Amino acid sequence: MKTSKLAEGLKGSEIIKIAGEVTALKAQGEVVYNQTIGDFDSSIFPIPDELKTEIVSAYNDNQTNYPQANGMEALRVSVSNYLSRNLKLDYSKDEILISGGARPLIFAVYQTILDLEDTVLYPVPSWNNDAYTYLSRNKSVILETKVENNFMPTASDIKPHIQQVNLIALCSPLNPTGTTFTKEALLEISELVVEENKRRASLNEKPLYLLYDQIYWQLTYGETIHYNPVELVPEMRDFTIFIDGISKAFAATGVRVGWAFGPVHVINKMKALLSHIGAWAPKAEQLATASYLNQTEVVQGYLTHIKTELNDRLVLFYQGFNALQTKGFPVRAIQPEAALYLTVQFDLIGKTTQEGTTLKTIQEVTSFLLHEAKLAIVPFYAFGTSTDSNWFRLSVGTAKKEDIDTVFELLENALQKLK
Repeated sequence: MKTSKLAEGLKGSEIIKIAGEVTALKAQGEVVYNQTIGDFDSSIFPIPDELKTEIVSAYNDNQTNYPQANGMEALRVSVSNYLSRNLKLDYSKDEILISGGARPLIFAVYQTILDLEDTVLYPVPSWNNDAYTYLSRNKSVILETKVENNFMPTASDIKPHIQQVNLIALCSPLNPTGTTFTKEALLEISELVVEENKRRASLNEKPLYLLYDQIYWQLTYGETIHYNPVELVPEMRDFTIFIDGISKAFAATGVRVGWAFGPVHVINKMKALLSHIGAWAPKAEQLATASYLNQTEVVQGYLTHIKTELNDRLVLFYQGFNALQTKGFPVRAIQPEAALYLTVQFDLIGKTTQEGTTLKTIQEVTSFLLHEAKLAIVPFYAFGTSTDSNWFRLSVGTAKKEDIDTVFELLENALQKLK
């Protein structure tokens, strides 16, 4: 029996397909190193003890009824102070909207900014913009980014399309690559948006808005600095809607507390939309997060810990791929900058296995790595790129440091079998 055209046309997740193969192999007793999911193994990366204590306390205090529609005031004040303290961004409690993680907020931006048949511009690889554009019944301008730009879009990529689009969706640090905007690149894009909005204002046209997903901004490593459009070009404040939350920096993906902030008229419309969906973060978790974010030294201590642990894993994987490349294997990795992710390349199309099978597609390469090297990673085409892209996302949130040497032993043995 048929469902709606919208439901029938929604694509399945490539990550879920790979997860199905991983589950099947594990059911056969195989050990698989599953680096696909953009999540944390909570036995390795638990949420902060102080946050857990605050959550339990809030439930013990019976904070289990409906929260305020735009989020508990205590949390919106806490987030406002947190942004001011750490990013020098001054947004009042009324310019902040709380939701059950970042996803409802992103969907609400699409629904609030875009009319039917409006156009979204987004780069690929990127997470889920294709799905949100489809669900909102919008058109898309898709920019396939380049390795020489660390897979980040540039102003020159965007400029030819700037007058055709109604929303630009960007993410930095970027899922799936773990790379970030340079100051110069983001400055140029922001200035481009401001100039375009001056043109539109003169014609009394609807503004061009920027969705800026910075959910990973606290997970940067080494010399990497996180930048945002409003700090670089203050005029961008009128056109930028930020997406943020505790999911990644505090390993709290299941706690479901996210926030958006931006122009108050946009935030109010997003609040009205989400109030009909009931996409609230639970009241207890909101109050707990409010209290936790105010504990400055505790928060900083946790961030130092999780950043060290994630960076250690990213560096070990990066060094492992560099060693394989030095040995002449057709692999490559981009130096990690942020988030949970390492961008890796397997140039294996045309290679032949010991059984005489030639690898002709990236799907076959992905399957070879899973079955022969016991390594599960996600090809970039799952994030919107062309299906012949030989780049992959490797996530370290579930990786044990003591397993990484074994991963590379298995990988080298598998690659040696190819001709």
